[in-house]
Amino acid sequence: MYLTRQLRQLPRSRLTRHIASGNGPHYTTAAPQPAAEHIEIPKRIERSPTDLLQALASTVGRDATAPHYKYHDDPFLIPMSNITKRTYALSKEAGRKAANWIKEEHRELFMHQEAQPPIEKFAPSMVFTEESEVDASSLQLLVSQGELKDAVLVYNLLVQKGIEVSDALKQSLLELVCFYNNEEPLPEEYIEERWFMQNSRRRERHGKTWKDGELAEKLYAAIEPKTPQSYAALIRGMAKYLQCERAYALLQEANEKRIQLDTNTYNAIIQIVSFIKDTAEQRWQMCTSLLNQMAEQQLKPNLGTLNAVLECISTFGNFKLARSSALKVLPEFKQLGIVPSLGSYYYLLIIFCRERAPVSHVIIDILNDINGKEFKVEHPKDTYFFATAMDVCRNHLHDKALAKRVDELLHTGNNYDLIGDSFKEGIYYRNYLALLCQTESIEDFMRTYDILVPNIYIPEPGIMEEILRAIEINGAVEHVPRIWSDMVIFDHTHRESLLLYVLRIMVDNRPNPELPAQQQLPEQCANVAWDMYNKIEESAKRIKKVSFTGQMLGDILTLLVRGNSSFDKATQVFTYIDKQQHRIPGTPADSALFEYVEASILNKAPSQALMALQYAVENNMETTPLAKRIYEGFTLSEVHLAKLKSLVGEGFLTK
Repeated sequence: MYLTRQLRQLPRSRLTRHIASGNGPHYTTAAPQPAAEHIEIPKRIERSPTDLLQALASTVGRDATAPHYKYHDDPFLIPMSNITKRTYALSKEAGRKAANWIKEEHRELFMHQEAQPPIEKFAPSMVFTEESEVDASSLQLLVSQGELKDAVLVYNLLVQKGIEVSDALKQSLLELVCFYNNEEPLPEEYIEERWFMQNSRRRERHGKTWKDGELAEKLYAAIEPKTPQSYAALIRGMAKYLQCERAYALLQEANEKRIQLDTNTYNAIIQIVSFIKDTAEQRWQMCTSLLNQMAEQQLKPNLGTLNAVLECISTFGNFKLARSSALKVLPEFKQLGIVPSLGSYYYLLIIFCRERAPVSHVIIDILNDINGKEFKVEHPKDTYFFATAMDVCRNHLHDKALAKRVDELLHTGNNYDLIGDSFKEGIYYRNYLALLCQTESIEDFMRTYDILVPNIYIPEPGIMEEILRAIEINGAVEHVPRIWSDMVIFDHTHRESLLLYVLRIMVDNRPNPELPAQQQLPEQCANVAWDMYNKIEESAKRIKKVSFTGQMLGDILTLLVRGNSSFDKATQVFTYIDKQQHRIPGTPADSALFEYVEASILNKAPSQALMALQYAVENNMETTPLAKRIYEGFTLSEVHLAKLKSLVGEGFLTK
């Protein structure tokens, strides 16, 4: 193609001359070219399938005003509450599961291969039944692919048919079964289910879940002679699923038989020391004994050893022993050249920053050590660091500057990949927003709020109450309409405590009409009150029901009265109060009725004012101020005057 392009650039006459002269390759009239220099082809750089996308994404950064890429960027389709976010994401994943099910159920429709070379993941998987013809190679393939369910089925078929399975293949199957405890794992492609379900699975696993006497132990018994690998696989499996006593017994058995185990097997036992021994002193003694055994066998500790020891120390009830032990361990591992991971720092935080222990500033030293660094996952507990660090900043030290340093570290490079699952992300931002809300000015806080909410984080009711408290303390009633709008979107309108808080802020912080920024606030507050009134009425048809109280209705009435064009709505609310007074617990405040009477005077509605007076009389409220104001504010007709006297008597003017 290059030669063709150059030939096209030559004039026709010159092209003919060159072809005729037999100098086909030398098609140019330029001077002879020097000998070509040696070209050295660089070595191929391995790239992942997403490297190009990551490079492009790094040039634009995160848009805080846009939803996550897994949601449609459409105002009517963007989920705006924690429940809808979870439902939306899991629904999309359920669609992928349905598509996969169809592919597997109707595999005859998907046997064609459009891609060259073929993509194995797109092809339907093999189906094994009791009648399948299998051999050892089938089992080897399934084990290498991590297909646990089919691998177990094929192994049982091989045993039934008397087909010999090598010890090496049994060992590979044993490792697979022990790793998953003979339970089919969730496929890796179901990212959303992992993201949202991780916390519920963590709550379920609070005790021993190892399956005693099942395939793992049968495979172990079938391997003769026993090898270090077979001991290691079973010990690690039992330790992972908290069959602690038997795992430790197997370790002792291996030592008695002088079978050399590896470092990771010892790490697994050190992690479960707290389940074997009760007191802190016993745990530390056992931990030290295991480390000495490793030294005798010349096993080199690794990062897993460090984190296992710190995990053991973090369970000590004696915080003095925990701190002193941690301070002994860290220099030892530093001399061995072991660099702590974020999981190591997580354990240090829970060791030093306990609720009922003296205040520790260890997080400052940690941040000084890792500031500006980019991390990758090296240990399962690495994803716990950021949520725990932010919790320490808020609840242990109450330090805004440290919290901002933690947040800066989180957004360095690809560190956000270590935020963990949705539960830990929620804890992180809950503590971050609560701390800023308590320590920053309301204007600075609202700028951060606008960046994070709602696309990155949706405040829970407890955090929304903290925000309302900050607005109340700062008298920043101008932010209430925005917060109320978010409460509606986030489905917080069934929280009675939040509704009362919003009303109290608007009633107690009356806008100043002389300030230009607050001239529209009375009308905005009236709109909020009216919207709240309608939401509560609608909630009567729902499961999450909110009931009116006298205080709530009184505050709504007050705000509607203060709105310049809301007297008709105020009248509707008061009519509801009057007619439902026997069902509504409590009564509106005296000031609410007085302001309603004032509005009735401005709107020349004596009948409404007298109705308010009658309500006060029937509910044993203070009536004299109301009666005087009605008498002075109106030119009453004989009918209205008679009504007034019948309610409070003729002596109210002398009081």
